[in-house]
Order: sequence, then C-alpha cells, then structure tokens
Amino acid sequence: MTQQIWAFLGGKQVPEEDATVGVKTHALHYGTAVFEGIRGNWNERLGKVAIFRLEEHYERLLRGCKILRINLPYSVADLCKITIDLLEKNGFAEDVYIRPLAFKGEQLVANLNLNTVADEFMLVIQPFGDYIDNSRPLKCQTSSWRRPMDSSMPTGVKISGLYTTSILAKTEALAAGFDEAILLNQDGSVSEGSGENLFMIRDGVINTPSETDNCLLGITRDSVIQLAKDELGLEVVQRHIHRSELYLADEVFLTGTAAHLTSVGELDNRNIGTGETGHITKKLQDLYFKTVVGDQPNYADWCTMVTPSSGKAGG
Repeated sequence: MTQQIWAFLGGKQVPEEDATVGVKTHALHYGTAVFEGIRGNWNERLGKVAIFRLEEHYERLLRGCKILRINLPYSVADLCKITIDLLEKNGFAEDVYIRPLAFKGEQLVANLNLNTVADEFMLVIQPFGDYIDNSRPLKCQTSSWRRPMDSSMPTGVKISGLYTTSILAKTEALAAGFDEAILLNQDGSVSEGSGENLFMIRDGVINTPSETDNCLLGITRDSVIQLAKDELGLEVVQRHIHRSELYLADEVFLTGTAAHLTSVGELDNRNIGTGETGHITKKLQDLYFKTVVGDQPNYADWCTMVTPSSGKAGG
C-alpha cells in the first residue's frame, strides 16, 4: 500500500494531494512569498532524523515575513512544533527536505498593495538525497546574470521572486556543461552561488562575501564560520571579493542547506588550486557532516532529533 504523505495548510495537517491553492492566488502571480529550505538528516545509529538549526530557519522566515508584510498567527516555537509533528506523522526514516512557505494566499489578482491581501502558511516534507554531488569538486561558471542589489530586492532573506535570477543562472550553467553558477554583484564583485554561499581560502585564511555584498545570510554559512573558528582555529574574514581572486585562491567551497558543503575545483575552465578538494575544505566537510546528523556533542543544540512514527518509514 502506498504511504499517505501529509502536508500542513489552512492551519491543519491535510493529505498532501489536498494541499492545493487556487489559480488566482496572489503569490502565484506576483512571487509574494517567503520560504525556507530545512534539512532533516537521518542518523542511522540513533534511528532519528536530525533537523538542522530549525529555530534559526524560522527566525529568518519571520524576518522575511516582516519585509513582505505577511502576518502569521504562529511564533517560532509554534512553527517548530508544526514541523516536528508533521515529520513524525509522515514517518520518514531517511534524509528529508522541509519546505515552509509563508505567502499572500488570497484569491486576488490586479492588486499590488501588500497591506490588503490575506496571508497563508503551508509546509511540505519530502525525502531528499543529494542536491549536488559532494564527493567531487564542482565545475563552476561565472554567470552572465547579476545578483540583484538589496535596494532592488531584499537579498538577506528567502523571498520567492528573488530566486528567478538564481534559476536563470543555474540553468545557464548546466546548459553550458557546468555544475553550478557563481553570481557577481552589479560592480563585478563576488556575491554567491545560485543557491549557496561562497568561501575562498588563501594562505590559510577563509574569506567570504559580507552581508553588504547582497548574499543571503545563510544558516549553513554561519554554521561553517563557527566550525572553522572554534574547531579549526582559522581566521574568517567577511569582505568584498574580486572575481579574479577566485582564480588565484588555494581553495573555494560552497555552502547551503541543500548543497551542504561542496568543494569547487574549477571556475571558468581554470583550476582552483590543484583542482581537487583542498585539505581545509575536507576538514570542514568532515566536521560539518558529523554535526548535521547530531554526532558532534559541542553542537548538539543545533539539531532537533525526531523519531519517525513506527510503520511509516521511507527508504
């Protein structure tokens, strides 16, 4: 028998096939939505799913809601409980991707006033494997598409309409035979990947674009910065990075909820360092992958451990 998958919409758990919106939904037409991507990583030893930094994701979601004037009837604690309850009910005993979406849900078009459109919240969870192959360095391309300026579209939160640029950049890179795109700012400085933050290592120092470089304030980014400082004793500098600096870097890697921590071996047909995963990147990968499944005691509070309902386990 096919397992029933459940979603959350309209303030309650519903069968996923019933979690639908109408053709005149405001967010469908105008991109007036804020979302999060949250990982649940299966810990085989414990028989639990480790949801990584759940509270921080919902804190960022609510910051995005504030920008789009979306007023949800839920606190961070409420949203965490909704997520845990839904994950338990679905019973996935594997890696999962958790997608909450706060959106202008009213059936209303030809209205550009956020103050007069009703709000809605939905949540879906699905089994999720590798978004990017972490076992090898990526081949990346500098995109012809530029990262929007924060003065044009708020870049520090995950607003749905903002991701059109990322989708265009990723599609362009894949069509050209690359794995991923690197987006520049309007002034030609480095911003981020299509769905990942970027880090560059030179002479043992880790550099990453700062908040004012229009990059997403990534939760994985923040986690890796803490791991690099506290566990490896490395210096991390947030600063403006020129495109040409990446070509001369010793190592480059990308971080993101979906992508985890992935090495970049090549950019614009130029090797980064040796073209292989660098030793600092590898150390951070090993630390990160232990952390996100709840096997690093110093960071146990980053993981919310959930036991799937019996008899409903996935693959």
